Amino acid sequence: MGKKDKKTKAAEKRLRVAEKTARKSTQKEKKAAKKGGQKEVQIDADDQDIDAVLEEYARKQAEFIKVTETALPEAPPVRSGATLTPSPTTSELYLFGGETFNGSIAHFFNDLCVFSTQNHTWRSISSPNAPLPRSGHWVTSTAHSGGTLWLFGGEFSSPKQNTFHHYHDFWSFSIKTREWTRIEVKGKTPPARSGHRLVAWKNFIVLYGGFQDTSMNTKYLGDLWVFDTDTYSWTLVNLASHAQRPDPRSSFSFLPIDSGAVLYGGYSKQKLTTSSSTHGRKSAPTKNTATEVGVIHDDTWILRLDTDTTKIRWERRKKPTNAPNPKRVGVTMAHHKGRGIMFGGVWDANETDESLESVFFNDLFAWSTDRNRFFPLVLRKPKQQQKRGNNAADAQRGGRRDRVREGEEELLRNLARLEAEALGKTADEFEAAEQAAREKEEEERRAMLEKRELSLELPSPRFHTALAVLDDVLYIYGGTVEKGDREIVYDEMHAVDLGRLDGVRTVFQRKVEADWVDSESEDDGEDDDEDDEDDDDEDDDEAEPEPVEDKKPKISEEELQRLREEKAKKKEASAAAAAALDLPPGLDPPTALTAPTPSPRPFETLRDFFSRTSSEWQNHIIALWEFNDVISRERQEPKTVKEIRGDAFKKAEAKWWDCREEMRELEDEMEESGAGEVVSLEEKAKAAGGVKRR
Repeated sequence: MGKKDKKTKAAEKRLRVAEKTARKSTQKEKKAAKKGGQKEVQIDADDQDIDAVLEEYARKQAEFIKVTETALPEAPPVRSGATLTPSPTTSELYLFGGETFNGSIAHFFNDLCVFSTQNHTWRSISSPNAPLPRSGHWVTSTAHSGGTLWLFGGEFSSPKQNTFHHYHDFWSFSIKTREWTRIEVKGKTPPARSGHRLVAWKNFIVLYGGFQDTSMNTKYLGDLWVFDTDTYSWTLVNLASHAQRPDPRSSFSFLPIDSGAVLYGGYSKQKLTTSSSTHGRKSAPTKNTATEVGVIHDDTWILRLDTDTTKIRWERRKKPTNAPNPKRVGVTMAHHKGRGIMFGGVWDANETDESLESVFFNDLFAWSTDRNRFFPLVLRKPKQQQKRGNNAADAQRGGRRDRVREGEEELLRNLARLEAEALGKTADEFEAAEQAAREKEEEERRAMLEKRELSLELPSPRFHTALAVLDDVLYIYGGTVEKGDREIVYDEMHAVDLGRLDGVRTVFQRKVEADWVDSESEDDGEDDDEDDEDDDDEDDDEAEPEPVEDKKPKISEEELQRLREEKAKKKEASAAAAAALDLPPGLDPPTALTAPTPSPRPFETLRDFFSRTSSEWQNHIIALWEFNDVISRERQEPKTVKEIRGDAFKKAEAKWWDCREEMRELEDEMEESGAGEVVSLEEKAKAAGGVKRR
């Protein structure tokens, strides 16, 4: 972002560069003789034929005859505008695309780099069929066919940025086979764009928003498309003319929920028309002037999805409570178990009529999509009771993949034991060798962790940071900050354990050595583009009602207000449940679905919380299935006991994380008052058999 919207500023710059380059440049012909006398297209900084540049990239891509995966000695080269996507089936992060710009030359990437969160290594995947270089695209993932990444759109420019190109291609990447596939469909498809967002819901890939840059102007989009992964077809969702819908925008947060998706924030430019009389006379004719004003959106919307696309609709929500202030752009939240995790961003403060000051942030927030409330995430030193052993710390994290991995490792150990017995080894010899291997692996793991010391300081302020959450760990990759006319892209990646919040661990960090080149075509003065932003401090917290003086009140105003709030909350919960279930008119949801769900207690791990409330969550899942079976047009397949328990655990896990920050504050208050010691003693008494328990 910075002094003005990054994409709009780049478009204006490209227009100025193109005008000057057209007067100064001449067409250059480059020929390279080969054995057969063939001509080879070469990418040159002065060559502004974008078709030739893309043709050269496609020719180089075709040189790969098969899919190859090679280990990288270090992290991939620095870039901005890339996507970092967590795998739905493995412990891997996928980094794709991005660009670099040094003030004169732009370079785009199309390499796919894989980061293993287990051993902290990078690998590069090359394929003869892969998307061309781009940035500003978006990727989402599903567990489809063993794990699939879905990519749409993006942008590309010639090296001198004289010409600009938007993509409208759609790709899928198989995590199992490591192959890219371009998806060709019949019928209408979404137009080209960048800055959009994708979200996966059931068998749908939902596309919304973005912008198109024609080098003359920037058009922000508000169309909604749905791709069916079963029929491989796109559907444009046509809303009624009177239906609610968000304003067109780009670079917003788009997160999945059970009933569809939620949208927050974003940026766009809107045209304002001002009228003024000529020569300052009242009788003189007026002149209308159209100006573009940057708008930082802070509204929230729910997208109610349905397998019948004619029933899809938008619902406007209230502004979120405790939202970051001031409003910021250049930040997109990562999804984590019913929450959105936000880091960084930028806000343009209008100091004078001739200059703008950009303020960059490094705040960390969690946004509860259910309660529409922001919670600041504060790093703190590990608690004393967490040092009792690795098991307690692992239980605090509560990751399902760790337990699944333990089961797989146990199975492998049993198979290895059988093989050892077949070779004549005794069980004691096998156990001793296995214990030595475990100790060596643990020493290597601890040595690796010690090299990456924890810091209680978050990464420096920045915007356009790639965020991803995998196994309850937030990964922060790259980011950009502006200093004057220069853009500095950070070449680093950090990790924050969202369960412990005990500090920031640096995965890698390299010094940026790229020199900024002041373009001759760039005007010395900065274009003035004032953002008419609404900077009023609206506080959506529930305010305490002012006391009303009454000599003989029958009921206090505070009690009356409390009763009103409880009634409003029940009504809102019932309406939300009815909307989520898409009930027919006049049919109310059952009490089992609108009743409050159980909440975790202080110092209670996810495993303990689910053990205590498992029956309640399972009853909730059963009631939900029975009610859906009543109102559905088709008979639903009954759920097995394993499926019911699995769905119940997912609900409990989302609730535990949703209340995590509130419980953390209570835990801190209780520890300050010494309550933490009492809880620890009670646990010890239970472990001892409860003989001396009161």
